[in-house]
Amino acid sequence: MPLRPALATAVGAALLLLVAAPSAPADSDKTTEAEKAVTESVTVDAPARLAADGNVTVSGTYRCADSKGPTFVSSSIGQKASSNRYAIGGTVAECDGKVHRWENKSKPAPSTLKHGKADVEATIVELRPMEGLGGMPLPHFHAALKKNVTLSKA
Repeated sequence: MPLRPALATAVGAALLLLVAAPSAPADSDKTTEAEKAVTESVTVDAPARLAADGNVTVSGTYRCADSKGPTFVSSSIGQKASSNRYAIGGTVAECDGKVHRWENKSKPAPSTLKHGKADVEATIVELRPMEGLGGMPLPHFHAALKKNVTLSKA
């Protein structure tokens, strides 16, 4: 048999065996960044709302897992006309791997927020106790998002 056809047959057989071979099970204790991105996320609804009395409401969804300490969805809002950012409350998060709704309300003071374009930052942050530091809680970030929204009338 000539060399080329024999080599092509051998390579084809090897590829067929590789495709048919079962894959090795993944190590369940190791979470890749891609898997974490799927299990931990935060979204922001558009538009955000600005009431006549100055109260701002932002909302969205979140999903997180494996928290060991108190966990919150925090949010802030800003507009390009100003370099100021305003904290808009925090919601206690339940990190059970399921998707949940969150809504934060606050009346920032002093506020120069106006109806129109704005950006909202939402973050899932856990106060995780650190064993080497006597249990002192340090922030651990599960997910974060910055999204352009419209600040509309409530």
